[in-house]
Amino acid sequence: MADETIAADEIRGPARGTAPVPLSVLDLATVGSGRTATEALRTSAELARRAEARGFHRFWVAEHHSMPGVASSSPAVILAHLAAHTGTIRLGSGGVMLPNHAPLVIAEQFGTLEALAPGRVDLGLGRAPGTDGATAAALRRGDQAHEGADEFPRQLAELIRFLDDDFPQGHPYARIHAVPGPVQSSVPGGVQSPGRPPVWLLGSSGFSARLAGELGLPFAFAHHFSAHNTVPALELYRDAFRPSAVLDRPYALIGVQAFAADDDRAARRQVLTGALAMLRLRTGRPGLVPTPEEAEAHPFGEIERDFVDSWLANVEYGTPDAVREGLNALAKRTGADELMITSNAHGAEERLHSYELIADAYELPKG
Repeated sequence: MADETIAADEIRGPARGTAPVPLSVLDLATVGSGRTATEALRTSAELARRAEARGFHRFWVAEHHSMPGVASSSPAVILAHLAAHTGTIRLGSGGVMLPNHAPLVIAEQFGTLEALAPGRVDLGLGRAPGTDGATAAALRRGDQAHEGADEFPRQLAELIRFLDDDFPQGHPYARIHAVPGPVQSSVPGGVQSPGRPPVWLLGSSGFSARLAGELGLPFAFAHHFSAHNTVPALELYRDAFRPSAVLDRPYALIGVQAFAADDDRAARRQVLTGALAMLRLRTGRPGLVPTPEEAEAHPFGEIERDFVDSWLANVEYGTPDAVREGLNALAKRTGADELMITSNAHGAEERLHSYELIADAYELPKG
């Protein structure tokens, strides 16, 4: 990797308060039943402001498509909005699904974000489509319809070349530049910083874990929907790790579902809404996140109940103390360098309150 301007502290964060590792936020701009996308995005902006005030390290948004209950189909657009409403918290994609996009477009989008919020933008990349196969084909169009996860290493290498502006002489793209970007510092009168967002690889299996390790990149694992793979993937990442200009040692965060409320029943009512939404998604019936009343009244069949129980077994929920103890145990068991908390639930105010309770449980600073 040619770029050596990415400092380790743009990746490694501080553990604040009594937290064992840095705490961050992953947001999907979830849309609840009876709510609009406008309301969901306003909640995301408010959550980012509160996360910044309470000392969470970074705030990422995820790319999903054709899902009525998720309004984060365009991470770069949302991140630009969040950049205007925050001043210090790191902002990033958790992640951009690279097979859906031309690498040059992503380099331009995140170069623009870096210009808007210098030194606090992360580019997290996934190799899944973030949707179903038909929607993926609609996103990619034409000759790209056959391309997918298998093309990811080549797309990643091309994207990094665009970010660093270092295609070798003779390459077809040698005279193509992602702007804003490093090229602006090399033209007459240019004063553009050569810095660019650090690249993270995201995954829920071993493929991206190994690739991130071999490239010496930071790695984010989706524990919140692939918990059984967490420890093996992190071990694979650490075993495969080779020091790079970006990192001298591995750095891995894990995404985890967590929800705190004033009592156990209130917490369960909210996490059940997210579990039912996931059940519907997994059975081909994606929709808005149901209300707690709808979730409690749902006539779960035996197979559905097994799915919900299995899903909730990997969610840390309950009182703030219980959530803190669960997160501490998870950090210790996995050796994760950072915990990124997500909460897929119906209530906007309840979600905001949950993050405040978790921050209080860890004695994070109050802005």
